[in-house]
Amino acid sequence: MKGVVLAGGLGTRMMPLTKVTNKHLLPIYNKPMVFYPIETLVQAGITDILVVTGGGNAGDFLRLLGNGKDFGLKEINYAYQEGEGGIADALALAEHFVGDDKVAIILGDNIIEKNIKPYVDNFKKQEKGARILLKKVHDPDRFGVPVIEADKIIKIEEKPKEPQSSYAVTGIYMYDSRVFDIVKTLKPSDRGELEITDVNNSYIESRQLEYDILDGWWTDAGTFESLFHASCLVEKKIKSKA
Repeated sequence: MKGVVLAGGLGTRMMPLTKVTNKHLLPIYNKPMVFYPIETLVQAGITDILVVTGGGNAGDFLRLLGNGKDFGLKEINYAYQEGEGGIADALALAEHFVGDDKVAIILGDNIIEKNIKPYVDNFKKQEKGARILLKKVHDPDRFGVPVIEADKIIKIEEKPKEPQSSYAVTGIYMYDSRVFDIVKTLKPSDRGELEITDVNNSYIESRQLEYDILDGWWTDAGTFESLFHASCLVEKKIKSKA
């Protein structure tokens, strides 16, 4: 199973912090942000990893991460996303890397408390399809929100003004290789991007999307507030183990 960390984009919402660096190189407490999603994959047993970068600081990722020895890896693969074409657009760059394997995708600004290995193992047992991780949040309108009937997701709404559940779709997605065929059929949204929600809804339409509820805390770090919040959560976690 392959792993992909999506760390592209221009980080315009985080200016001026991102004026001279990529958002995913900003610090979360005592480490660069991108360290956390890589560690999440490695802890789940995924060691064949591609990092998708972008913007004018792609070379900084290579200087920072090298071949991945700090994570116990033999190598890290890299790809470059031009502009801000969306999550699905960045995912398309991984097609050659993933091949016919299954893949776990994690957004570069997603920080979590616990190991995702149980969910990865669940996905490995799936014959085909996709699996996403949900988390109950107080502000679901910021995220993709699942509409759940009985125990099935019937659709996902992107940043709805009136969310139909209190769950958010976290930035951790698992797909079979059909995902790349789906991405090729997508049309840009109103904001000019290829949306990962459209990918997930395609799997829902074919009844091939499963989900788990993520244990422990989860946050993105894509706003000033969530960047600070993520640092506080990591600090608390580290100090609780001291």
